[in-house]
Amino acid sequence: MKSMKNVLLLAALGAVLTGCYVVPASSTVRVGDAGSVRTGSNSMQVRLYPTNAVAQQQGPAQAVVSIDQNGHGTFSSYIAGESFTGDATRNTSSRSGKANGAAASGRYISCDYTMNSPTVGTGSCRMSTGATYSMHFSR
Repeated sequence: MKSMKNVLLLAALGAVLTGCYVVPASSTVRVGDAGSVRTGSNSMQVRLYPTNAVAQQQGPAQAVVSIDQNGHGTFSSYIAGESFTGDATRNTSSRSGKANGAAASGRYISCDYTMNSPTVGTGSCRMSTGATYSMHFSR
């Protein structure tokens, strides 16, 4: 009788634990927010501050802009639980540049910026959702 009880208990436990397995809904892998991205010497941390009601609902965010010696690089950000990645460009003889990123959902962000020095800059970003941000660079 006791061994039958143990068998039933183990079967019930197995059935319960089988329901605990979680299968991801998509194959998208999220590594973390842009604030945790390691930056090299040509990478700059960017703070994004909300400038309208839509952005205020999402809150402040962070990004990383990396530009190489030829004026081309990458842009990455994590805003409201979504990863945005894309390109950043700046003419090497100019202080102004552009950074654009897209998320897997199809939403995007477009930024214009001006470097005030090699390590400090400001700009603005607009998302496809209508959210707008003020951006501040620092190295």
